[in-house]
Amino acid sequence: KSPVYGALTYAYLQAGNTQKMQEYGEKEITLSPNDVSTLALLGQTLPRTLHGSVSDPAAVQLLAKAEQYSKQAIEITPTLPKPENLTDEAFASAKNQTLAMAHSGLGLVFVRRGKNAEAIPELEQAVKIDPNPDPVNYYLLGMANKSTSHFDDAVAAFNKCAAMTGPLQGTCKTQAEDAKKLGTTQLSAPK
Repeated sequence: KSPVYGALTYAYLQAGNTQKMQEYGEKEITLSPNDVSTLALLGQTLPRTLHGSVSDPAAVQLLAKAEQYSKQAIEITPTLPKPENLTDEAFASAKNQTLAMAHSGLGLVFVRRGKNAEAIPELEQAVKIDPNPDPVNYYLLGMANKSTSHFDDAVAAFNKCAAMTGPLQGTCKTQAEDAKKLGTTQLSAPK
């Protein structure tokens, strides 16, 4: 196993070059098919890079890859043995972070495909187990709940996102107010 491709994958993500991130991430997965951190990273990042139509053949292929990588990470991560040099807490935290990314990626794949009801449990799992919850996941969870007429859950997710400092704060606040209004004028769907 070469640590170089995994490191380059993260470096290109930090640099904002998602094309190179994908290229090196896929090389890493070819060499180390059980590299759950790279699988989860690709699973989460690829659907976030999509702009435009999701019916475009390249987008369809990208979402299929993201779904596959996320599912592989979700399947493999719980089976990993704990490295000797890690405490139980550090190992559990690392596994949860990997699983949160993978569930986030799978949730976003479902959102992009318009399968919001399927996205909700994935995104709920992502925010529940993430040691450092990502406001994007709360935003996506809010949008998925709002589109399935689960207005109270949407408001709760948007409020958590709005409470986190960052670029989504204002958007989430507005979405929370909108979901609250919809909840008073439309029938909420049963869970």
